[in-house]
Amino acid sequence: MKRIENIGVFTSGGDSPGMNAAIRAVVRTGIWEGFDMFGIYRGYEGMIDGHIEPLYSHSVSNIIQRGGTILKTARSKRFMTPQGRALAYEQLMKYNINALVAIGGNGTFTGAAEFTKEFDIPVIGLPGTIDNDLYGTDYTIGFDTAINTVTEAADKIRDTATAHDRLFFIQVMGRDSGYIALWSGVATGAEFILVPETKTYIDNLSRLVKHDIRKNKTSGIVIVAEGDDAGDAESIAAQVKDRLPELETRVTILGHIQRGGSPTARDRMLASMLGYASVKALKEGQQGVMVGLINKQIAYTPFEEAIKNRKGIILDLLEMSRVLAL
Repeated sequence: MKRIENIGVFTSGGDSPGMNAAIRAVVRTGIWEGFDMFGIYRGYEGMIDGHIEPLYSHSVSNIIQRGGTILKTARSKRFMTPQGRALAYEQLMKYNINALVAIGGNGTFTGAAEFTKEFDIPVIGLPGTIDNDLYGTDYTIGFDTAINTVTEAADKIRDTATAHDRLFFIQVMGRDSGYIALWSGVATGAEFILVPETKTYIDNLSRLVKHDIRKNKTSGIVIVAEGDDAGDAESIAAQVKDRLPELETRVTILGHIQRGGSPTARDRMLASMLGYASVKALKEGQQGVMVGLINKQIAYTPFEEAIKNRKGIILDLLEMSRVLAL
């Protein structure tokens, strides 16, 4: 591996609160270690197009508290091709960038794994995704903020549900992972939590809802991960309503508010620790790994393992949530 002189940092895929805190940590640690730092705008797409600028300590002032990402983000079909990656490499060479820190999720690391195989540029990954579904870290950057956003929204919806004796179906993000649904569901005392990791039986759900009604429970909350096998919240609510026509139901889809907002202290701390560790990893000669936090310790997971292995939810928490909601 060549001696590292210049490091590029970029964010890719879906944005998550705490990405700016990670950028700040990477840039300032890199400068402290004597590297020249560069920001690559709009992820791999911007890398191909040469949207690259030097970053200094003042460039990342006053961003630790901001949601989103100052480097912007995008998904790039062009980078999935050898031709696209070759163009990206040419652009990096114009700035003599010979190391990268990639902040994102599975798609970001898949691209990084291919890129580091084809070209002599070490890449370190930081887990930036609200889904908390990456293997190799207990928590991902943005997850804590997202579940706090959902919790706050669900608490407010609970007030209306109670006032009108209604059953609310609240759809949260989680196409393949139920982490957001599970954690926010437990935190809000949701009566039911539906996640992609388990099969949803509408007849059984309707029976349990009817059981709650017979126990004089006049309102409730159902948290639905968008990737649930029974459909989205609108579809599931309609199916339950068909079986229980007397039931007053409403649906709320929280959507992209889960991605935005000022990151929590926990996400700022995690992003700062991992950003700092990523530059240290490059200096030590690491490459092709994701930096994570496992049992409060910095851990390095090869991209191939982080991508291939699936971090499942703790299914026992689903039973616990139902017991505590009785």
